[in-house]
Amino acid sequence: MDRKILDIDTLAKNFLQKCQSLEKISVAVVYPCSEDALNGAIEAAQLGLIQPILIGPKKKIQDLAKEKKINISDYELIDVPTSEAAAQKSISLVHEGKAEAIMKGSLHTDELMKEVVKQTGLRTGRRISHAFIMAVPNYHKPLIITDAAININPDLMTKRDILQNAIDLVHALDKEKIPKVAILSAVETINPAIQSTLDAACLCKMAEREQIVGGIVDGPFAYDNVLSLHAAQVKNIKSPVIGDVDIFLVPNLEAGNMLAKQLVLITNAISAGIILGASVPIILTSRSDGVRSRVGSCAIASILAHAKRNQVETA
Repeated sequence: MDRKILDIDTLAKNFLQKCQSLEKISVAVVYPCSEDALNGAIEAAQLGLIQPILIGPKKKIQDLAKEKKINISDYELIDVPTSEAAAQKSISLVHEGKAEAIMKGSLHTDELMKEVVKQTGLRTGRRISHAFIMAVPNYHKPLIITDAAININPDLMTKRDILQNAIDLVHALDKEKIPKVAILSAVETINPAIQSTLDAACLCKMAEREQIVGGIVDGPFAYDNVLSLHAAQVKNIKSPVIGDVDIFLVPNLEAGNMLAKQLVLITNAISAGIILGASVPIILTSRSDGVRSRVGSCAIASILAHAKRNQVETA
């Protein structure tokens, strides 16, 4: 199975140009009190992706901007004293219709998600989950790893929502695409002692019965025998997913987090992080992520916000 290796720079350029053709979305930037957090939001704004609303301690943000020579004079700055207050304010802006997305700054993920999942937060009927959208140099197309940041040890029905969220994300990015999903485990056979293999079997049947829609779902797979055609042939595994995966559904947060970070650190993959299943996209990157990752995440959020606009307009 010969496939052209992905040209990451060309992919990033083309995707950015697509997003720049869309109208800017308003984004509540929560506690941008580090250089990367603040610079990521401002660079995304300068690229025409977002209109940021900066939320946090005014003097601290202004001093940071002055020190790092980041021009924030064109953007609204809402003065609140703490990261908790910034997270709360971001939720209020969404409810007031003033923000179409939220962007995590230099606060801990738990601080932001505590406000998101409250009864008065941004919950919907779908379980909230996280997706890494990744461009990997030695792979022929972008892929998604989920869930690597929110659901620690998801049960079967939570995995169903995680998977449907990821499939819906692919459709928002390319409405014609039918994504191929590989459900990962340690082995490719059903083993009652390994819960993730039982979950994989159930999820495949759920997809067959249209409890999960919009994708081709198969598993369980060990990581090597779904990426390597040779490994699959040696083990006599046949599936349309092998060698052509769009979505990796991982067994738990630890596995997903390690897989995504290994790809970034060892292969120099580009990653973007987004929270799905809330009433608006939530741009979620690690506090250690650089500007490129934050800008990419803003681009994904822009696509999702415009997809939501279109749904409202056609409803």
